[in-house]
Amino acid sequence: MGGFKRYLAAALAARFASEGMAMAVVLLALERTGDAAYGAFVLTAWLAPHVLAAPLAGVAASRTRRRRLFHVAALGGFTAAVAALGVLLGRAPLPVVLAVAVLGGSCGPMVTGGLSSLVTGLVPAGAGRDRAYAWDASTYNAASVTAPAAVGLFAALGSTGPALAVLAGSGAVAAALAATLPFRPPGAAEAGAARDGVVEFGKVRDGGAAGGGRDRPRAGIGAGLAALWRVRELRAVTGATTLAFVGLGSLTTTSVLLAGGLGSPGAGGVLMTAFAVGALTGSLTLGRMTAVAPGRLVRWGLAGTGAALGAAALAPSVALAAVLFAVAGVCDGPLLTATLRIRSEHAPDPVRTQVFTLGAGLKLTAASAGAALVGLAADAPAPALLAGIAGLQLLAALLHRAVAGRGPVRPAAESEAVSGARATAPRGRRRCGAP
Repeated sequence: MGGFKRYLAAALAARFASEGMAMAVVLLALERTGDAAYGAFVLTAWLAPHVLAAPLAGVAASRTRRRRLFHVAALGGFTAAVAALGVLLGRAPLPVVLAVAVLGGSCGPMVTGGLSSLVTGLVPAGAGRDRAYAWDASTYNAASVTAPAAVGLFAALGSTGPALAVLAGSGAVAAALAATLPFRPPGAAEAGAARDGVVEFGKVRDGGAAGGGRDRPRAGIGAGLAALWRVRELRAVTGATTLAFVGLGSLTTTSVLLAGGLGSPGAGGVLMTAFAVGALTGSLTLGRMTAVAPGRLVRWGLAGTGAALGAAALAPSVALAAVLFAVAGVCDGPLLTATLRIRSEHAPDPVRTQVFTLGAGLKLTAASAGAALVGLAADAPAPALLAGIAGLQLLAALLHRAVAGRGPVRPAAESEAVSGARATAPRGRRRCGAP
């Protein structure tokens, strides 16, 4: 379990750096250039590569024989880009800054889903792993609370530049901790994580019961996307959370507009902090309900988040809106835990990392699209925008129910067997009934 504790520390440090970048980039651009659009361009360059890099990162991580070196290199590249942007932003030519942002953003999938995919090799299957995913989800929520607050504090004290240095330092800590993790192939935790094809100095040996053998089929770049579509449980949770994040991606801007409409223009941050604190609380409490099926937690979380945000759209004061935002966060907290559990249980081993990185990339891209949409509709009444966000959460819950509710749940082993059979079947010949 010591390895998992080091993993949590590495994940928290990496996600602290990631969560702080959006605010830091925008504030530093405004500070150095006086042009908010400059910061928006850089932030777009930082976020855009996530969905494009996700399948490539997943394939590379699953195929490399030195997983530790790959993860440390990805975290190192992410950290170097953060540090470089702290120096170059507003000083170097814009194309250079955008190129650095694209390179750093390309490492982003390994900070989110790529790291989460390691939990399977650190904690044996069962209630313990379910609780481990609750702790993993809490690192996202804790980072979303603390990182923007830290960046805002530096800005209030006079300069956002040192905030980028702190974020880069946090990324460096994550890379250093990742270098100490016992990287293991999928299934190694169940096998005792000690022999025959587990790990030697971060290098997977051939053979063994852990699934690290030479005979395991190598997954292509489209295999992760195929698994997301073919495995019903993965298709349901990916579709639902992607739709939900179109709304959640616009929540920050909407909260600012809502607070302004309620007579407190500077209280948008209070609403988002309430949401983030609620999400952290939810992930550490409701997210640890291992007796509840993860699919049910997904639907409950989405429905609860939508109902609370819908009520907040009718709130007559910032104080009441903050309470309802906190309730929405509590409902949203277990959603990530449940999503991670579903990916772990139903992703076939050869494409597990791809499934995690692709899922994270799709959600982040959906959030970026939502942020752009609310920018186009910024003249609409804030309560109407918030009601729209709430409606998307409710629609996502219905979507999950519609997709996941057909037929019995397929066990993870069966999902892997089906995907493996498809991966190894000769081209041009299909079994009767195979899609």
